[in-house]
Formats: sequence, C-alpha cells, structure tokens
Amino acid sequence: MNAIVVAVILMLGLSLARFNVVASLCIGAIVGGLLGGLDLQQTLDAFSGGLGGGATVALSYALLGAFAVCIEVSGLPRVLSGRTVNALQAESIAQSRLKWALLASIGTAAVFSQNLIPVHIAFIPILIPPLLGAFNRLKLDRRLVACVLTFGLVTPYMLLPVGFGAIYLNDILLANVASNGVVDVQGNMLIKAMAIPAVGMLLGLFVAITFSYRKPRDYRETEEAAVNTKEIPAAKVWIALLAIVVAFVVQLWSGAIILAALAGYFVFVAGGVVRWVEANNVFTNGMKMMAQIGFVMIAAAGFAAVMKATGHVDTLVASSAEWIGGSKSLAAAAMLMVGLLVTMGIGSSFSTIPIIATVFVPLALQLGFSPLATLALVGTAGALGDAGSPASDSTLGPSMGLSIDGQHDHMWDSVVPTFLHYNLPLLVFGWLAAMML
Repeated sequence: MNAIVVAVILMLGLSLARFNVVASLCIGAIVGGLLGGLDLQQTLDAFSGGLGGGATVALSYALLGAFAVCIEVSGLPRVLSGRTVNALQAESIAQSRLKWALLASIGTAAVFSQNLIPVHIAFIPILIPPLLGAFNRLKLDRRLVACVLTFGLVTPYMLLPVGFGAIYLNDILLANVASNGVVDVQGNMLIKAMAIPAVGMLLGLFVAITFSYRKPRDYRETEEAAVNTKEIPAAKVWIALLAIVVAFVVQLWSGAIILAALAGYFVFVAGGVVRWVEANNVFTNGMKMMAQIGFVMIAAAGFAAVMKATGHVDTLVASSAEWIGGSKSLAAAAMLMVGLLVTMGIGSSFSTIPIIATVFVPLALQLGFSPLATLALVGTAGALGDAGSPASDSTLGPSMGLSIDGQHDHMWDSVVPTFLHYNLPLLVFGWLAAMML
C-alpha cells in the first residue's frame, strides 16, 4: 500500500483520537518513511532535514504573536470588544442582528488578512478572545465561527491575486503550470479558472450558516475582556493603529512578515505602550502564544520531507494515472483526490502545488485539458485539504483563538466542520471547473 496514504491516514486517525498533532505528524512520518523503503536512520535524517522548511514560517508566526500581544497591551481589542458587549446589552440592538454583524465583521477581517492587510492568522489572537464572552451570551456556535474564519483564510488567496493570493496564484500556481509545459497561460486566466471552485467554498459557508450550526449552543460563562474602556488612554489606541499601519506598509514594501512584525513591535516600544523594562516579557509571551502552531508547522515540514524522500508521491500519482486510463472525468476526480490527500498530510496548499504539478500538468496535457481547466485542476488540488488538515494554519489559527477558555476542540470543532463544509464542495466544484472550462 502506498506509504503516503498510510502515513496520512495514521496521522489523521491519531489526531481525531485527540492525540497531540505534533506527535501524530512525527509518528506518521516515521511509519510512512519505513513503509516507503527508507530505514529508520534515513527517515529520521529526512525528517530532520525538512524541519528547516517550516522554521521561517514558525519564526514569522512567533513574531506575529509578539506583535499581537503588543496590540492587546495597548487596549485596542478591549475597546472593540467592549463596544460589542455594550451593543449586546443595549435593548435597542436585537441579538440576531448583532450575531450576523459579528460574523460579517469576523469574515471581513479574515478576508482582509489575506489580501488587503496580509497579516494572515495574526489577527485571530487579537480579535477573537475578547469576543468570547459576547459569543457565549449570543449562544453562538463556535464551529460556525471557525467555518467563517477558515473561509476568509482560504478563499481569498485561491481566487484573488493580491497579497497572499499573489504568491499562491502567480508565484506558485501559474509559475509551476507554465514551467511544466503549458506555455499559453497568462495571469488574466487565474480568476476565471478559480471562480467555480470559489463558488464551492461559498456554498459550504452558506450551508454552515443556514443549516449546520444555526442552532444556539451553550457555553459556560467566562470572564469577559474589560467592557469598560474608559481607563484605556486614547494615545495607546492611536499608537496601536499607527503600529498596524507601519507593519502593513513594511510588509508590502519588503514582502517579509518577519520584518513587518518587528517594525510594528518597535513602534509599540518607541511609543511607550510597551515599556522598555517589560518589552522582553511581552515579546516572550507573544512567542509562547504562537508556539504550538509554530511547532506544528515545523513538524509538518519534516513530515512533507519524509513523504518526498520515499518517492511515493510520484508512485501515487502514476498509479492514479494508470487507473483512470484515458477518461477525463476520472482523471479530474483522481487528481483532486490525490491533491486532497497530499495537502491533508503536508498542511500547506502552497507546498503542495510544486509537488503535484510535475506530474499533473503533463497528464492534463496528455488527456486534452485546456489551459484554463489545467489551472483549475492544479489550483484546486493544491487548495484541497488546507481547510481540513490538522496541520494547516487555516484550521490551527481559528482553534488558537476559540480555544482560549478550553471550550473548543481543534479536531472536532475546527478540522471536521471545515473539512465537511469546504473540502467536499471543493472536490465537486473543482471537478465541474475541469469539465466546463
């Protein structure tokens, strides 16, 4: 049996059984490496060698965590959450209206975090924890909040070539499709190619909102983040806004999240929001907050390195190609399923495309898929699994913010709901795009 299939199933099974995700990735990598023909030392060497691939991402998240704690210290989140809770208490505001306004605001913040203000998941620990008290009063199902956040974290980058979308669509998808033989692809094709799969994401969000998690869900009351915001100096709030703008500008100018987070951090220190004597503790607390997701991303990079070292990615794709024969409909379904499996294991759609494009693109050309259909197939296959992988930051980020009080389980309240509502529609609509374009 294919080593990648076994490794991914084992990793997912352990994670669903509430085993630690990092440990699940390590065990899955070892078993997959041994089944893939590597001995134990080769497996460990491949795993260790791959860890560095996640180090940059982990450091970026750690610095973003420090930046997030600085924003928390400034009182800006308390101002926002305080106004929200006060609105909830106002008799003139219907709870249903506030519920939809909250979900719309959270979804908008998630979308902006990918394209307009590309801070990715760094906004979640800033925005979500102070709102948990309001969620509890509204009896808002946190699984729905996780679905809204994940929709905003995934759909924009797979559809809009701005911010992280520019990296995914232009630098990764378009570049890999072109370099593997499709010479007549252009940037203006990307939105058209990915529009139908994006409709699948939108449909999944609609189902989650209107059917799956519509009913109220009870949570125990927790201490709400300071509703009274009078004690928060306005100067601190303005410095926080300045720091956010500086981080945004630096990120656009340099393209480096690490540099942007550092720039924002120094604005907080220079502005006196974070005192010099407390700066080290604030920085350390921010890194601790993001430590779990950082270690998961590092372990996921090691897992991916072992899977590549076995050579079974090519075997998996080749066996799928042999099984489908000359059927375009079967080919599209098989490529999407392989993309789902690979991304579920690696946890990163950005890392999946370079792995699968080398085989998928020649196969698509051989079967007569158009350039648009090829872009849709490879782009959707890469994004598949991102919303449902235990190792994906698109599920880890929402869990990080929603589980602060211990009432939200990563696997059952984030991973399973997002897998059902996004990965399954993406399979269907990705296939439709390949057939229609």
